[in-house]
Order: sequence, then C-alpha cells, then structure tokens
Amino acid sequence: MTLAPHRPPVDRLTEEYYTAVRVPPDVAALASVPDTLAPGSPAKVGILDLAFAVRGERTELVERYQKTPLQIMRPLWIDPALTGMSYVYLMATGGGVAQADRYRMDFRCGPDTQVHLTTQAATKIFRMEHDYASQRVHLTAEAGSYVEYLPDPLIPFKDARFYQRTEVTVASGATVVVGDTLTAGRLARGERHAYRVLATDLRISRPDGTLLAVDTLRLAPGRDGEKVLGPGVFAGHDHVASLFVVTDRAPAAELADTLHEALAPLGVLYGVSTLPRDCGAWVRLLDDSPIRVAAAHQVAWQSVRRLLTGHPAPDLRKP
Repeated sequence: MTLAPHRPPVDRLTEEYYTAVRVPPDVAALASVPDTLAPGSPAKVGILDLAFAVRGERTELVERYQKTPLQIMRPLWIDPALTGMSYVYLMATGGGVAQADRYRMDFRCGPDTQVHLTTQAATKIFRMEHDYASQRVHLTAEAGSYVEYLPDPLIPFKDARFYQRTEVTVASGATVVVGDTLTAGRLARGERHAYRVLATDLRISRPDGTLLAVDTLRLAPGRDGEKVLGPGVFAGHDHVASLFVVTDRAPAAELADTLHEALAPLGVLYGVSTLPRDCGAWVRLLDDSPIRVAAAHQVAWQSVRRLLTGHPAPDLRKP
C-alpha cells in the first residue's frame, strides 16, 4: 500500500492560494471591482484539491477538498485493460466561468498511480463587463505514475477575459499526457474571436525545477479578430488543440514519429516535435471543424496510449 505524501496544512481560502500569479499585463490591466460579486465572494472561488495513491491493485482517491463551483463525483474504474486506473470527471456547478471568478485545481498523483482527469463538458467563459476570471492548475506526477489530464475545449464568449496557468511537475520515471483545445468562440451565434483577451501558460518541469517545456498563448483579437488570425496563431482557422507527452517509456523520436503517422492521414493541419532534453514530444492541431479537431486529438491520444501502455483508451462515456 502506498499513501499520498504528507503535506503541511494549507489554508485554501486565503487570497494568495487561489489568486493567479504573474497575470499577463493585457489581463491584469482589466482588473476592477465588479458591480456584481467581487473576487473572493461566495461562489466566486472554486477549489479542487485531489490526491491519489495506490491501494491494493488500483489507484484510489485518498484526499479530497472541493469548494463549489468546482466539484467531482466519485472516481470510476472503467478501463478493461488498465483496471486499476482511476478516471475522474471534473465539474463546475455554475455552468461556466464568470467575471471575477478565481479557480484553482491541484492534482497530486503518488508513486505508481494511474490517473485520468477530464472535464464533464466544455468550459464556457462567459461575457464579462468588469474584471477578469482566472484558473490555476497544478499537477504533480511522482515516479512510476501514468497521468493524463485532458479537459474538454475552452469556449470563450464575446467579451470574455480569462487567464489560465497550468504547472506540471513530472518526476523522473513518471509519464504525463496533457492536452487542451481552444475554440474561436460560439460560432453558431456568430461570435468568432469576439472575446476581449484570453491568455494561457503551460509550464512543465522536474521536481528540482529543471524546465522541460513552456507553452505561452496570448490572444487579444482586436476588431474582427484580425490580431489572432495570422500564421503564427490560428492561421485563419477556428480551433486549435495541443497534446504534450513527457515520458521515458519510449524515446522522444519514436513518440514524435508515432504521432506523425497517426495524424498524417486525417487531413488536418498539424505539427509534431520532440521536447527539450528528449523528455517527450508534442503536437499542435488546427482546423475549422470542431468534429475533425476532436477526432484528431483523440487519434493522437490513442496513438500515445497504445505506444506507452500497449492498450487503447476506453470510451469515456460522455454525452
């Protein structure tokens, strides 16, 4: 039996705990006191803190702290091939992220754990007239663990203002698969890059601070979205998705070749590369169809899963 490591008591309700650090200037400039509920008010702070450990023959959730609007139900063990892998669906009771919301999620995956984290549905970033919303994500994978963090797409509404910082710490001998998808907005309503500003930071490192990968996104569309449609950003497309894989279960070059071979027949625009220090590989996808992007992202994930575990991923039973 392996227990989650002891951690000193943490006051999760202090502003320092849930407030984003190093907020990009374009987002920070929008800080203000809303005429609705202010940051830190009831229902404006969502916190999820989960710890996993191996108990018996499967990975169990051994610590849980949740504060509405963020919550989970119980973990599921739905993988016929990896029967001990814990699948957890992350949920938000409010239906979407509103102005002045401050979210933080921590996932601590102990030695030899197998964990899949995903959202119940897409994350909607609502229209904002004051301030902005932020989300902090911290994921720690200890030696021997296999962890997947694959949330559904972010959908920014018109005039949305949002910053997300994801920090992933991967111990030597651990495997982490991290993915994300961003849409141009509520396209059926004619909202194409109509959000005010959207910024994300992904930082992947070792426990000693050695940096493995950084991915920075700064989107401030301007009029008619002209500032984000160029070749360095969306290249005229509506959907962008990424997948980062840090592992020592397979050589970085083999991992990149596997991703390339899986995606080449699909007809989507993509690029694959190895990560620094040969710690893994990553891929970015672009397309106008949410169905094609989702399918390509699924294919990329499945190819990685088969290479690293020898088994396909199961049906995640989403609507």
